[in-house]
Formats: sequence, structure tokens, C-alpha cells
Amino acid sequence: MTPADDALAKKRFFAITAMRLMGAVFVMIGFILIGGGFALAGQPTDRWIGVAIVLIGAFDFAVMPLLLARRWRSPKSS
Repeated sequence: MTPADDALAKKRFFAITAMRLMGAVFVMIGFILIGGGFALAGQPTDRWIGVAIVLIGAFDFAVMPLLLARRWRSPKSS
């Protein structure tokens, strides 16, 4: 691998790791909202906002890294 390929691989690894980290943060914030830890718009609206944030966070944590890895997969050499 060339140094440019190494740099690109590091950037992509960082992007996938950051996506997972942000997904986990979204899930935690969503659960705090659902539990009434802090108020945005008042209950029950906060509960629905929390559910939406948890779903987005779960998608970011579980699905987006797989999509990015598939998109960035190296071409198969025969």
C-alpha cells in the first residue's frame, strides 16, 4: 500500500468509528429524553422526540457503518 492509500484507509476508519460513536451518543440522549432527564418541549412530546432520536441513533450505530464499509470496499483483484 502506498502512503496515500494508508491515509485514505485511516480517514475511512475514523469516519466509521465516529459514526458508531455518534450513534451511541444519540441512543443515550434519546433514552434520557424518554426517561424525563431533561425537558425540550414537555411531556409527552419529549418522549416521542426521544424515541425518534433512539431510532436514528440505532440506525447510525448499526447500519451506517456497514453501508460505508460496503461503499468503500476495495475492488476484487483477479
